[in-house]
Amino acid sequence: MLTTTNAIVLSKIKYRDNDLIIKCYTQKFGLVSYIIRNASSAKKGNSKTAYFQLLSQLQLVTLHKQNRSLQDIKEIKSNYLYSSLQTHVIKNSIVFFLAEVLSSTLKEEEPNGYVYAYLETTLQWLDTHDEYSNFHLLFLLKLTKHLGFYPEMAKNQELYFNLNEGRFENNKTNIYTVSGENIILLKRLLGTNFDELNSIKINSKQRQSFLKMMLLYFELHLDGFKKPQSMQIFNQVFNT
Repeated sequence: MLTTTNAIVLSKIKYRDNDLIIKCYTQKFGLVSYIIRNASSAKKGNSKTAYFQLLSQLQLVTLHKQNRSLQDIKEIKSNYLYSSLQTHVIKNSIVFFLAEVLSSTLKEEEPNGYVYAYLETTLQWLDTHDEYSNFHLLFLLKLTKHLGFYPEMAKNQELYFNLNEGRFENNKTNIYTVSGENIILLKRLLGTNFDELNSIKINSKQRQSFLKMMLLYFELHLDGFKKPQSMQIFNQVFNT
């Protein structure tokens, strides 16, 4: 039975001569890998490849079969056309970075409507706004709420944050307890939504330090999480 689902592209790799394997986070099935046959074939039209830019939002018609590693797509169209996300140099660097993070983060082959809605709406927010310097920081922090390790708020007045336990503390208890500027920024971001991001002013050094802390936080709480290979290039492009 044919099923229609929205999907967000997380990664793509070339397969054989003209095929692509696309990993998507879908609204109805969670994480799914699709094989796109003749994606770059001159005979069948190389326009197919344009659909599969990283973090593109698509609508797919697929004959989804359980326990199949690669699914086939019967029909495809854009569900939301970005106006700047894939053409603006800095926004596009955010796309590459977040796609790599999400590829290492989203593993469940089952639907989670809250996660999908979060990705969909936040990416559209980034596409339509000009004040986005700290977008990736808030994006990662709020993503932890959907992944199950959002910081505990009960003692957020304390001066230390235990990354391993995900909670604020009144003293340093282990090597993963942090303090200082990163904790000040963490507390500010915990009380901020995306529309208020422009009120937070930090320099590139502070931004990089907080990002490094957040990626360690992910690493401590997610089995198999790998720090993005694009991080160094991302920092260079984003902070020039």
